[in-house]
Amino acid sequence: QVQLVESGGGRVQTGGSLTLSCAVSAGHAFSTSYMAWFRQAPGKEREFVAYINWSGDTIDYVDSVKGRFTISRNNAKNTVILQMDNLKPEDTAVYYCALRTRPVVAWTVPKTPLEYAYWGQGTQVTVSS
Repeated sequence: QVQLVESGGGRVQTGGSLTLSCAVSAGHAFSTSYMAWFRQAPGKEREFVAYINWSGDTIDYVDSVKGRFTISRNNAKNTVILQMDNLKPEDTAVYYCALRTRPVVAWTVPKTPLEYAYWGQGTQVTVSS
């Protein structure tokens, strides 16, 4: 059973920073998995935020966070990080880490929740104005 555990959420003011971490259970072939962050605000659908492939050479972001968020991974530690800078009130949401094991066609990016089989429990991010 693959387990994902997010941490690092919290409350910050506009312009602040937070670092989200997602730890994947040991024993899983994390180094060959595809990872993403999604978020869901109250009353809204779950939204793609960022993606990184197994090797780290394919990365993508939703337009609204480009230049402010950075996704990275450490395959030795089975973790994926989302560094969030210059946060805005519209970034307020529950952030979820997601993992996909099925192969991805090279240079494509899976951006819908149905394309990921494993999810963390979520961590709340609140940005106040």
